[in-house]
Amino acid sequence: MDELKNVLFTKTHEWVKIEGEIAYVGLSDYAQSQMGDIVFINLEEDDYEVGDTIGDVESVKSVSDIYSPFTGTIVEINSVIFDDPGAINRDPYGTWLCKYENVSDKEEFLTLEEYEEIIKE
Repeated sequence: MDELKNVLFTKTHEWVKIEGEIAYVGLSDYAQSQMGDIVFINLEEDDYEVGDTIGDVESVKSVSDIYSPFTGTIVEINSVIFDDPGAINRDPYGTWLCKYENVSDKEEFLTLEEYEEIIKE
């Protein structure tokens, strides 16, 4: 599980990877598996605060909000997810949703082990 080595998680099932001044956000494997086939993603580049709704993901089962784990600016949205939202189902940790810059406040993140304990409940 080397791909998860530097990945942290939120209680709302987003994953976070910080590389220098850039932070990537995606949906956890658990989240995508609970949703079923993802058919549409709605996200916008903008400034957000911790806990803001930054968009939503629509699956064959439901529509779920995506929450900002940071205060910062979404500077890029992964174009792959608009053309092929199912990429999240096939490779949730290789398919990031958005890229943040100017990150300041951060939510309290969970390690992989802590996250796995939460999703067992």
